[in-house]
Amino acid sequence: MVFPELLVILAEWVLYRLLANSCYRAARKLRGYGFQLKNFLNLSKSQSLHNTSHLLNNHQQQQNQDSLNPLFPSITKYEDRGCSVSPDDTLVCDIDGVLLRQLSSKHFHAFFPYFMLVAFEGGSIIRAIILLFSCSFLWALPQETKLKVLTFITFSGLKVKDMDNVSRSVLPKFFLESLNFQVYNVWARTEYSKVVFTSLPQVMVERFLREHLNADDVIGTKLQEIEVMGRKVYTGLTSGSLVKHRAAKDYFDNNNKKKPVLGIGSSSSVQDHTLISICKEVYVCNEEDSMNTLPRERYPKPLIFHDGRLAFLPTPSATLAMFTWLPVGFFLAVFRILIGVLLPYHVANFLAAISGVRITFKTHNLYNGPPEKGKNGVLYVCNHRTLLDPVFLTTSLGKPLTAVTYSLSKFSELIAPLKTVSLKRDRKKDGEAMQRLLSKGDIVVCPEGTTCREPYLLRFSPLFAELTEDIVPVAVDARMSMFYGTTASGLKCLDPIFFLMNPRPVYCIEVLKKLPKEMTCAGGKSSFEVANFIQGELARVLGFECTNLTRKDKYLVLAGNEGIVT
Repeated sequence: MVFPELLVILAEWVLYRLLANSCYRAARKLRGYGFQLKNFLNLSKSQSLHNTSHLLNNHQQQQNQDSLNPLFPSITKYEDRGCSVSPDDTLVCDIDGVLLRQLSSKHFHAFFPYFMLVAFEGGSIIRAIILLFSCSFLWALPQETKLKVLTFITFSGLKVKDMDNVSRSVLPKFFLESLNFQVYNVWARTEYSKVVFTSLPQVMVERFLREHLNADDVIGTKLQEIEVMGRKVYTGLTSGSLVKHRAAKDYFDNNNKKKPVLGIGSSSSVQDHTLISICKEVYVCNEEDSMNTLPRERYPKPLIFHDGRLAFLPTPSATLAMFTWLPVGFFLAVFRILIGVLLPYHVANFLAAISGVRITFKTHNLYNGPPEKGKNGVLYVCNHRTLLDPVFLTTSLGKPLTAVTYSLSKFSELIAPLKTVSLKRDRKKDGEAMQRLLSKGDIVVCPEGTTCREPYLLRFSPLFAELTEDIVPVAVDARMSMFYGTTASGLKCLDPIFFLMNPRPVYCIEVLKKLPKEMTCAGGKSSFEVANFIQGELARVLGFECTNLTRKDKYLVLAGNEGIVT
C-alpha cells in the first residue's frame, strides 16, 4: 500500500510544479505584453504629433540618404562616355552574383548548383548525394566555411582530367543561361581590360571566363593537387582563403598597374563593396537587376555543343526531386524499353503514351506501304537527336525499317526493336552496304553522323544522295526535362535509358514529301547540293539553324578528341 501512495504524492507534486510554472510564465508574458502595449500607445501618440513634419521632411530625408551612398549606384545607371581607353584601364568584378544572375536571395543557393554539376557530372552519384545532404547543416555555417565544405566534398579525390571535361563541356551552358543581362551589356561594351576576382574555385570558372567572355585574367581560390598512380587529383583543400579586395590590391601592386577604372559588385556582398571601393567608378547589381536573362542570340559564342546528363539547373530542391525520381524513373525506363521490344507497334505506342511518352507524328506522304517488286526501298533521311530516332520513326510509321548507324553499342543493338547495321566509315564499303540494304527494303539514315542537342543542324554527309532517287526527308526533335539522352564522353549504352527516365519525354516527327526527281542526283544535282537542300528543308520545318560543323568538330569541343572509337 505504501508504493501506490507514494506514486499519488509524486504525481500531485509534479502536476503542481507544472501548473505553477506554467501559470507563472503566462503571467510574466501578460505583464510583458502590457508594457509593450503601453509603450506602443505612447509611441503612436508621439508619432501622431510629429506626423506632419515627418511628411514634409520625407522627401528631403530620402535625398540625404541617397547622398550618403553616392558610390554605389545601380548598374542600370551606367553610361558609356566614349572616352579614350588606355591599355592600363581595367574593369574588375566577380562572377558569382554579378556576371551571373543572383538565383536566390540566399547566397548559398546561388553557387550550389555549379558545385553540384561538378560533383554529378565529373564525380559520381554518390558524391552528388553527399553534397546534397550537406545542405542540412551548411545554412548554419559562415559564408567562408560553406565554400570550404562545398569545395572539399566536390573536389576531394576528383581527377583533374574530369574537372577539365566538366569545365569545357558542361558548365559553359549553365553559365551562359545564367548571365546577367545588365552586367553583360556593360562588360561587352567596355574596351577595358577585364579581371575577375572570385572566391569560387578558379578551375570552375576560368575556362568559361577566358574562352567565352574574353576575360584577360581570373583570380580565384586555388585548389591543392596531388599525384596518385600517375594521375593528378584534387585534395579538396584550398591554398589559403581568397579575400577579394586584398587579392585585387596585391594584383595591381605586383603588376605595377594603375588603379582600376570601373568596378561592378553585388549589392548584398560586403566583400564586393570593399573590392570595388578601390575603383574610380563603381556600380552595384541589385537583385531586381538580375531578373532578365541574356537572349540566346546575344551569347558571346553560339551554344551548339555541350555535354553532361542533367538537363536542368541542379538547385537543392531540384536535385532532391531528381534523386527522389531516380528509382522510379529507372523502372519506368525498363518498362518502356520492354514494351517497345516485345509488343506490336500499335500496342507499344498506346502503352508508351500511358507511361508518359508523348509522340507527335505528322506525314505528308499518302502511301507508306512496301516497295514494288523489283524496286529499291525508300531512303528516309532524318536529322539526329538521340539514338532512338529510328525507333520512334519505325513505330510511328508502323512498318519495319533498317537503321544504318556509324557506331552503336552492343547493348543498344540488343534492345533495338528494329534491324541495325553499323557502317565502317569507309565511303566505298559503306555505299555498297547501304545499296544492298535498299534492295531489300526501306532504310533510315542520319547523315549528320552524330547527335546535336541545340536547335542547330550539323553538315550532312552527301553519301546517301548517291544511292537512290527515292529520298524522304524526316524532321525529328526530342525534348527532355530532367536527363539528356545523349553523351560525348560518357557511356553511350546508357543513352536510351537516360532519355526514357525522363518523366515526360517528347518526340516530334514530321515526314516530309518525297524529294522531287529534279532535286536528286538522278535529276542532275550533285550529291552535295542534294545534302544541302535536305538540310535546309529540315532546318526550315524545325526552326533550326544550319551549320558546317561536323562530328569531328563536336568531339574536339566536348571530348578533346576526334570521336574515333578503336
